[in-house]
Amino acid sequence: MPVPARPRQRQSVQETRPSRAVLSAALVVTAAGAAGAVALAPETARTWVAGTAIVAWACMAAVATTASVRLRRALRRAEARSGELEMTKNNWMQHGAETDQLVNTTLPAIARQLAHGTSADDILAGTPTPSDPYLRRVLHLFTSEVAESARRAAEARSEIERMLRERDRWMSELERLTIDTMPAAVTLLREGNSAETVLAKLDWPENPLLRSPAESFIRELARSERRSAAAQAASAKALSRVQAKTVSMLADLREMQERHGADVFGDLLRLDHSTSQLGLMTDRLALLMGGRSSRVWNKPIVMESILRGAVGRIAAYQRVRLHNSSKAAIAGFAAEGVMHLLAELMDNAANFSPPIDEVHVYVEERSAGLVVTIEDSGLKMSDAAMRRAEEAVSGQVTDLASLQGTRLGLGVVGRIAAKYGISVNYRPSSRGGTGVVVLLPPQVVAQQREPVAADRARPGAEVTAASPAPAAAARVRPQVVAPADAAP
Repeated sequence: MPVPARPRQRQSVQETRPSRAVLSAALVVTAAGAAGAVALAPETARTWVAGTAIVAWACMAAVATTASVRLRRALRRAEARSGELEMTKNNWMQHGAETDQLVNTTLPAIARQLAHGTSADDILAGTPTPSDPYLRRVLHLFTSEVAESARRAAEARSEIERMLRERDRWMSELERLTIDTMPAAVTLLREGNSAETVLAKLDWPENPLLRSPAESFIRELARSERRSAAAQAASAKALSRVQAKTVSMLADLREMQERHGADVFGDLLRLDHSTSQLGLMTDRLALLMGGRSSRVWNKPIVMESILRGAVGRIAAYQRVRLHNSSKAAIAGFAAEGVMHLLAELMDNAANFSPPIDEVHVYVEERSAGLVVTIEDSGLKMSDAAMRRAEEAVSGQVTDLASLQGTRLGLGVVGRIAAKYGISVNYRPSSRGGTGVVVLLPPQVVAQQREPVAADRARPGAEVTAASPAPAAAARVRPQVVAPADAAP
């Protein structure tokens, strides 16, 4: 900021500025006074007074002249300093105005232009340049630094936008991978396709961080599926041989019952019943492994024989009470499946009820098909247990790892029900336990067209509900299906 000179200093400078005329008049007045002094002096001292006056006047004139010269020099220097001070003042005022213009107007305008993308060179070319070199340097330095900051901010915004777009694309690929691609790949692998076929058929993410783990997972899952399929095939093959041997043993036992007398007949019936239970377990495992039942019937089987055949396959056959008045028959292609399904449900009801209580089975004919109700008097199932049982018999649970050891039979029920369109539902029993309602659809029910012989026993060792030992009930000879790799 400019600093003005003090008023007293300017006034003293002006007051010490005498003119030459005043100095000349002072010398003339002094000379006149000296001449008057000489004229008034006595004659004897007039010479001495005149000389003294002349010398004094000369000294005074010299002093006055010298003082005048020095005073004029001082005045000239003061005038020069005053001019310099005025120029400095003007410079400070101009510098302050330029500084104010730069700080309040120019720099904010430059910052706004740079924020809108104008280049620093264009801004400097169109901006008035301050006269002060330091202000010019400040202007150029501010413009270049703010331009660099704006450029970095624009690059940072661009990078952030690019990363956001990349993140959205990765999230979209991840969502498509988890929701669409991976389930489809698992389905294709379980249908028997190889890992390379699945990888070539589906659309996989472009991001290597997602693609590489997904491919590794697919190859590992394909390897696991191959091992699982090989194990199931080997198990099904082995079980089919056991099934064939079981059916052959039942046939041998039937012939032995016909040949031997009453002394060994009871022992043969007990052995027949044990073999039937072994056949039920092998059929259960074969169905869970993807195999098939060991028997195929070529004629319809009446419902009474279906029920007795199912009872004859469980250990607690003596606790089952049948209530059946239906004359309907089950078609031959579904007879073995229905018999196995009812045997599993009866066995489950007997196992989860007290050993002294009975299991009651009711058969009713309805327009929607045959309704078979199995009721026990055991402990009521909790809501969670009933939901798990409903899921098991619905046929939707195909993974053996999700089935408990006590639920394997229900898994078999679900597979048979899904195969023949049978409905199986749980409900609380009127006897205090749990009830199972089985609806056999019309497509598995066949009307009996010819009488059924009642003189020969079936190899499956079906039982009557009231007899203490298994007795023959089914009257149609089954067709034994041997495994493909069994010996002739």
